[in-house]
Amino acid sequence: MDQLDAMRAFVRVAELESFTRCAEQTGIPKATLSAAIRRLEERMGTRLLQRTTRRVQLTTDGQLCYARCRELLADMEEFDGLFRQGGQISGQLRVDMPSRMARHLVIPALPAFLAQHPGLQLMLSSTDRRVDLVREGFDCVVRVGALESSSLVAKPLGHYRQINCASAAYLARHGVPQCLADLAHHRLVHYGSGFGAGQGRGEPGFEYRDEDGSRALLPMTGALMVNDSETYLAAALAGLGIIQMPRVGVEGLLARGELVSILPGWQPPPLPIHALYAHRRQLAPRVQLFIHWLGELISRTLAEGSEAAAS
Repeated sequence: MDQLDAMRAFVRVAELESFTRCAEQTGIPKATLSAAIRRLEERMGTRLLQRTTRRVQLTTDGQLCYARCRELLADMEEFDGLFRQGGQISGQLRVDMPSRMARHLVIPALPAFLAQHPGLQLMLSSTDRRVDLVREGFDCVVRVGALESSSLVAKPLGHYRQINCASAAYLARHGVPQCLADLAHHRLVHYGSGFGAGQGRGEPGFEYRDEDGSRALLPMTGALMVNDSETYLAAALAGLGIIQMPRVGVEGLLARGELVSILPGWQPPPLPIHALYAHRRQLAPRVQLFIHWLGELISRTLAEGSEAAAS
């Protein structure tokens, strides 16, 4: 088994967390797989897999090696495909993005995109959890909101216009606020990316743009904090309080009166959208293709949304 085959075996064992299942799926004897990965560990000078009687897990070094191996193998597959498929983009692409973006923006547009690129296999992770791009082997991730400092390359894709809204039932019970002072009698549904120590988006409150355009925060009480965008929206529809979220994806709810836009003079700042990827001298064509397509999709959707809001 050569170096590339050993890397493929390592990646498959890591994904299946089992030498036995890998042997069953690939037809390669378990002893051969074990020996190949042992030689790979010797070559790397570190242990990549932690073997137990019940499962196989990646070590810390193994996580880094797994991400790099996937990247190299995908590039090799794409390189081969340039000649076997007449230059078509091919290979596996792993992407992570927020769940609402995946559900309401990307998934509806994917059939046409994948039909144009039949050699591309997209693995789409949609979660509001902040995944580790390098350790978890993603080619790129899409982030909405302010970025944390990192060594990743960030490509701007646009901005989501945000609105303040609440359910019609909530406003019927508590009244429609006309100014910031009225919020003293209201509740805000709080959103945080996680509930562990140091997680979340900082001090909870009502965000708005001040007269000079800068971000301002008005502390507000609330009985609920969530860490998922779908749950955030469901909480508003259930009458649990005011939410602040992108207008894209809720136009139908606004049109039907299930959600009501409020406090137009104190809208929250727009949310920047970025595609993040690890720094490389040359970004793989499949990643470039997806990021370019997603950027055009976002621009088109935001333009349509602005026209609809103005009409």
